[in-house]
Amino acid sequence: MHYFNDATLMAAGHALSTILQFNRLIFLVFGVMVGLAIGLLPGIGGLTGFALLVPFTYTMDPYAAFAMLLGMASVITTSDVIPAVLFGVPGHAASQATVLDGLPMTKRGEASRALSACYTSSLLGGLIGAVILAFALPLVRPFVLAIGTPEMLALTLFGVSMVSALSGNAPLRGVVAACFGILVGMIGTNVETGQMRWTGDLLYLQDGIPLVPIILGIFALPELCELAIRRTAIADNVQFSSRQGMRQGVADSLRNWFLVLRCGGLGAVLGAVPGITGAVTDWIAYGHALQTAKGAKETFTTGDVRGVIAPEAANNAREGGSLVPMLSFGVPGGAAQAILLGAMMVHGFIPGPDMLTRHLAMTYSMVWSIALANIFGAGLCFLLSGQFAKISTLRYTLILPVIMPIIYVGAFQGSRSWGDLFVLLIAGVIGWTMKRLKWARPPLILGLVLGVLMERYMSISFMRYGTSWLARPGVMVLLILAALVFFNPLFKLMRRGRIARLRPSGKIALKPEDLVYVFFIGIGIYMLVSAQSWLLMARIGPTVIASILVIAGTSSFAYKLFFIPAQHGESNVGGVHMDISGDHGEKMPNKVVLLRAAKFFGWFLAFLGCMGLIGMIPTVPLMIVAFMRVEGGERWRLSLIVAACVTALLYVIFGQLIHIPWPSSLLGQWFPALALGGA
Repeated sequence: MHYFNDATLMAAGHALSTILQFNRLIFLVFGVMVGLAIGLLPGIGGLTGFALLVPFTYTMDPYAAFAMLLGMASVITTSDVIPAVLFGVPGHAASQATVLDGLPMTKRGEASRALSACYTSSLLGGLIGAVILAFALPLVRPFVLAIGTPEMLALTLFGVSMVSALSGNAPLRGVVAACFGILVGMIGTNVETGQMRWTGDLLYLQDGIPLVPIILGIFALPELCELAIRRTAIADNVQFSSRQGMRQGVADSLRNWFLVLRCGGLGAVLGAVPGITGAVTDWIAYGHALQTAKGAKETFTTGDVRGVIAPEAANNAREGGSLVPMLSFGVPGGAAQAILLGAMMVHGFIPGPDMLTRHLAMTYSMVWSIALANIFGAGLCFLLSGQFAKISTLRYTLILPVIMPIIYVGAFQGSRSWGDLFVLLIAGVIGWTMKRLKWARPPLILGLVLGVLMERYMSISFMRYGTSWLARPGVMVLLILAALVFFNPLFKLMRRGRIARLRPSGKIALKPEDLVYVFFIGIGIYMLVSAQSWLLMARIGPTVIASILVIAGTSSFAYKLFFIPAQHGESNVGGVHMDISGDHGEKMPNKVVLLRAAKFFGWFLAFLGCMGLIGMIPTVPLMIVAFMRVEGGERWRLSLIVAACVTALLYVIFGQLIHIPWPSSLLGQWFPALALGGA
């Protein structure tokens, strides 16, 4: 315990006093409220929330910014149990296991008991994760200070290698998506050589494509598009039980304190492993409880309260554990941490030794933010569960008009250029296609963020050490581990012997979804060929990554095209899918799905066109009223009220309080007084 010296305790104390200041605490509470609200919306999970909030942190104080982001992220898995328990609809991928016992309890009339047990175990699990984070950081500090850039590069490569093992039923697809993300991150000016890479004649691309519009396009737009395709309320009517059940749920969690402690510790440890998502953690915790709890094999899945306590304790503890590798080594534990890592880099905080020395107070402010967020989140859930749950019953014609303008404003903060909005549209189409065809999207974001760090560490390592850095013991160990993880799916197939049998020639036929393979492989070949004329240091990274993309994509495509899998396709490989559920509800004809998706993106284009002509603020009420009237046949009065409220929200909060600028418009150029906005 000698690592906890006076400097560490002083940093922790300073961080707590800083976070408790009103002007920062209010942002933490705001983040908690946003996280709780987003957790209620099935399919619109924490990644979307992160993507929505990140742009608005650019002009904020760093302490307040990360308090808000961590406040939101820490409680997503607190409120997403409401639709999971009440309707059997997971609010997020991390609440899938909670459905197994939560829904039977609701059918038994014990919904309030189940929800209360979830809130209490989430609170305790979150506190356990914060404590483990606080104790782990000083212990890993000497190790962090002893490693150099080569080891950081090897750790980054190890983080990328996790994509293969955790891309679910299609590991090669995960590799392709990750490589595509890395290549997108390489677009722009190469820092080491000044080489322009894939910029064409566009000034917008010379500084690289901003992370924010890509995140919003890949994660937010596909979920909203699915909502527009289904054209239904998010959930059915809510029924809520008595306060007596709430008290019983608290007692259940406290009585099973050792289960909470075990699963909380398990969740924190799993969170520290790069690539392990909440969708993995909750099932592992549920399986642990099933194997160790007395009589669990007879009562689990029938409404045993321990079946909701275990996964919820693990999920909330995960957040603290996931910050350990991210802050210490710059290796995010998942897509959400990749987004947070991007936000940290925007604010000038580089993960690694500096976060445990110069910026130790900032690091401990994150610990306190997680702890306080779990306390506030559980408290608000106890008070407002009935009201929160009603959000899930809103019609899609009320949800979409409110969220879409916020997405436009958020995406525009990437570089405050119209190019951000076009990137948002392109990424949205790619993201929706990947979601529909069950291509995991988080590997793309992991590649996008980790690729930047990987190339930076690689350049420094070669310049400082030549090729001798490959012989460093730590690097060799990490590279071997990365190779084992990366090729583990192939090893599993080889151990099983008969992988697949050749498909008869007459049964080989291209399908529309195969165009995704053609797209990715085509992009990889183009980038590989075009990079060969560049300077050596500028082309090494693109050449390696594009080659891997082409090889992995071609192998996966050929396997799908020419072989009949032994059991269930690439799912033989095992693993857990790193994405929200691909289940889209009732089956619809593909023609209907495509028509409604085209209509959704048509509204997007109409919004952009109108905004380019008359500006953001006049466009918002006009398009909201048009959407609500045309899509849902909503009453004029309701449409006008929603339009007025959303417009006022955007103008007052984003324009006047946070000073967010609006995209330029023809009307704004002709009449500058109408160019409303922050900047």
